Amino acid sequence: MTLHTSTFRYLEPSDDQLATMLRMRDVAHEYARSIEVLVPEGPDKTYILRKFREVAMWVNIAITRNADGSPRVE
Repeated sequence: MTLHTSTFRYLEPSDDQLATMLRMRDVAHEYARSIEVLVPEGPDKTYILRKFREVAMWVNIAITRNADGSPRVE
């Protein structure tokens, strides 16, 4: 597997992408708060929140990629 040259670079989101990212962040925060309130404490809850945080970060990556999933080149 060969990594794309942009794999570890920061790609500045466009204004539209940034607006989408901020909206998704708000939605993710609401969902995470619901998990905190409604799911019983324990290792499963910890796992859920960690995985959800990972998914929320991948959302930002998906927003800044091309429609076919390929890395966007500045």
